[in-house]
Amino acid sequence: MIRLAASFLSMVFGACIALPGSAFAQEAKPLRIGVITFLSGPAAGPFGVPAKNAADVLAEALNKGGVVPGYEQKGFGGQPLELVFVDEAGGPSKVVTEYRNLVSRQNVDMVIGVISSGDCLAVAPVAEEMKKLTVLFDCSTNRIFEEASYKYVFRTTTMATQENVAAARYIADAFPDLRKFSGINPNYAWGQDAWADFTETLKQLRPQAEVATNVTPKLGAGQYNTEISALLASNAEMMQNSLWGGDLEAYILQAAPRGLLRKSPNIIICGDTILERLGSQLSDGTIIGARGPNGPFAPATKLNQWFVRAYRDQFKMNPVYASYHMATAFFGAKAAYEKALKTRKAAPTQDDVIAAFEYLKFESVAGIVDMSLGKGHQAVQHVPYGTIRMVGGKPTLTNVKYYPPEQISPPDGMKSIDWIRGGFKRK
Repeated sequence: MIRLAASFLSMVFGACIALPGSAFAQEAKPLRIGVITFLSGPAAGPFGVPAKNAADVLAEALNKGGVVPGYEQKGFGGQPLELVFVDEAGGPSKVVTEYRNLVSRQNVDMVIGVISSGDCLAVAPVAEEMKKLTVLFDCSTNRIFEEASYKYVFRTTTMATQENVAAARYIADAFPDLRKFSGINPNYAWGQDAWADFTETLKQLRPQAEVATNVTPKLGAGQYNTEISALLASNAEMMQNSLWGGDLEAYILQAAPRGLLRKSPNIIICGDTILERLGSQLSDGTIIGARGPNGPFAPATKLNQWFVRAYRDQFKMNPVYASYHMATAFFGAKAAYEKALKTRKAAPTQDDVIAAFEYLKFESVAGIVDMSLGKGHQAVQHVPYGTIRMVGGKPTLTNVKYYPPEQISPPDGMKSIDWIRGGFKRK
């Protein structure tokens, strides 16, 4: 690991330093950012490494300055960036140990991570204990800010409720006479949240629809023959699917030859990651999401066009939504840091950056992000879905619909499940 360059308190968030204009002096030492993502294991290839790639692209471009549309200032407010990567593989206890090491030994100035919802639930209270600004870039469980209140923790992407309420609304639109549906959801926080939000929403929108079955494989199971058999036997008209990463890829490779995707169209909440790698295995009617307006659903802004081009140039492939989530976390942290810097006109303290981050609206590669939930710590965005049609052997998205935040997000301070069961009423 990279040795300590300088402590955050003395280098960045300590006493105010006189600045030339609004930028740090040329000799300013790097702002160290700990980045936690999967670098090994089945989630690395489709998920963790594309996220790391995005972090590398952003750090290089921001350190040059004058490169990124709308974010031309070098680094964060003139402060160059130095990244310290940690492998998320190994489970929550290991991730917590790595997090503590980043803060206490590596002396990082902030942390951007993690992917797994179970790891997020473990890391968030530790971030609060250690009083370190932490941006959750990908994990989706709504429990983070519905079961606790945090000062030091932010999440710059959508949560399970928004993604799964949108999925249920799409199914209600596409299957107005739906009678029977099934699901496959990993047996931990994300999968449990996804199924609960999806089924409770359908109870409101299509009360005649009944659950045929829901199979809940262990995270990282890899083999799904038993689950596929149960799903085939359920004779469902459609299927909700919240598998992700290597688990999703294994499921597709095993389900496609048995005809499950043709028999019961899947709405795959995390489906964007398989379009390039396994797109040829999909069937017409498969419904794909990207956990927000990411990947093929991202807006054609100058910022997104720059990001896609820079990512392709370096890695010879398109960025997936994990890449978009990582980029969005960096832009959120940069926007907050530079807002605090502009307000103080001196080196901002960590509290200054936190205050600037709360209720912030900023532009990302996925469009405008509004930190309006979780007392200003949880993002909301539109959530899109689209249906696959194979054209020339390649998957093409059709019937794309974007569901606005007010249709898929509970009011701040209200639990998602209560909002859904109450008929989506606003306060």
